[in-house]
Amino acid sequence: MRNIHKMKNINNRILMSKQKFKEVPFRKLVPNMLTMMALCSGVTSIRYAISDDWVKAVLCIFLAALFDGLDGRVARFLKASSKFGAELDSLSDFVSFGVAPAILIYQWTLFDLPKFGWFFCLLFAMGMAMRLARFNTMLEADDQPEYWSHYFVGVPAPAAAALAIMPILICFHFPQAADVLQSNAFCGILMFIIAFLMVSRIPTISLKKLKVQTYMMLPLMLFVVLFIHFMITQPWLTLGIMTGIYALSIPLGVIKFLYDRKKAKQAR
Repeated sequence: MRNIHKMKNINNRILMSKQKFKEVPFRKLVPNMLTMMALCSGVTSIRYAISDDWVKAVLCIFLAALFDGLDGRVARFLKASSKFGAELDSLSDFVSFGVAPAILIYQWTLFDLPKFGWFFCLLFAMGMAMRLARFNTMLEADDQPEYWSHYFVGVPAPAAAALAIMPILICFHFPQAADVLQSNAFCGILMFIIAFLMVSRIPTISLKKLKVQTYMMLPLMLFVVLFIHFMITQPWLTLGIMTGIYALSIPLGVIKFLYDRKKAKQAR
């Protein structure tokens, strides 16, 4: 009788596991669908870069950044976070923000730099892979101080991609600046610096836990309206300025981090 009961329990577990694989709530699929859309946008950017269609290639990278920003938030909102989703997100980020910008910059200018042009693109892609690998391992670390939750370690993937293609954005609005910004030396050095910033332990500001005071709601809404207006009327200049502001925020973030760390040590 005991063996019969054991066999029944085993059969019930097998049926339950099969049912779990057959039936997946749709809410758990939504974040992964957004991640796949980001991946498709990144791969499509590579296609347009090979065709020398710079505008569409850049738009696809920013579209991938939009989907990448949504998938995590939607997953938390729907309580659909999973390890599979996290791994898929990292693979999508590597293609969309590591491979696609590297190929875009190579096609735009670095192809004309004998021997070393492709080296800088490889360096950028390797930096992105190492940055994402470190980010995944740090997710399992529980010994980080509280003030670290307001910072990233190194430049995050979408921001690094935006910094890499910033010369293209500026040249869209100021074609006369192409003599400098499209030069092999400038773009090669820029890719090297961004690769270093990704793998470094330099703290960069994270807005995930930023809280807005009530009295700041109206100015913030006005800023959003102005941002949308300029995105419609002057998209390339607006994106270039926003990327430049982020670049300037990196040293400011380091200063703020040192202040927060000192304050935390004094509070002990």
